[in-house]
Amino acid sequence: MYQTASQFEAQMPNAKLLLSDEPEMESSLHSDQLMLLVACLDWLWRDRQDYFIGANLTIYFSRQQLKNRDFRGPDFFLIKGVEKTPRPSWVVWEEDGQYPNLIIELLSSSTASTDPSLKKQLYQDHFRTPEYFWFSPDTLEFEGFRLVGHRYEPIPLTGTGQRWSEELELFMGIKNGQLRYFFPDGALVPTPQEAAETAQQLLQQEKSRADRLANYLISQGIDPDRLGDD
Repeated sequence: MYQTASQFEAQMPNAKLLLSDEPEMESSLHSDQLMLLVACLDWLWRDRQDYFIGANLTIYFSRQQLKNRDFRGPDFFLIKGVEKTPRPSWVVWEEDGQYPNLIIELLSSSTASTDPSLKKQLYQDHFRTPEYFWFSPDTLEFEGFRLVGHRYEPIPLTGTGQRWSEELELFMGIKNGQLRYFFPDGALVPTPQEAAETAQQLLQQEKSRADRLANYLISQGIDPDRLGDD
């Protein structure tokens, strides 16, 4: 029987009651990797307010899913073009029908059989998520797929072992056993701590150069503090 939009909406549960129902990450390797992915992208896009990152958060997309308690929460998902505000879960019918632009699953012993198969099928056929990656913090297995037409096609590795993400406009690859983002020129996207340490190093280098110049001027009988005085 045909339902109007208002009738369909009336059947949807109150989104305010839909909290995330995801289990904790399997190990500290997985939780550290997840925090790394979130922190680096948040730092890079710190001036943007038009995206949402879900970290181990349930995506609610249908009444049948709720009835069957068939919850699907990617370890990491990115949705662009939305307001950057906290949410207890991602409720598709409350977000203008928007599904993730990009999903990253962190494989573990309990999910290695479902993430590359059942979830991949869901993200391809129902979510229509443009890009899907998976990475194992244990084995370092790393795969990526881009939606081409109606099917996921593998994203090829570069000569440096990275895969290009059109959604992020960044490369993704493994460094020191962790999945990291890389700029188009190959430079590593830093963590906030790494960025702060680099800034501190640059400041120290500038101070060192200024000190050397001041010492040279003094050796020549010039008071650097009086330079520029009339």
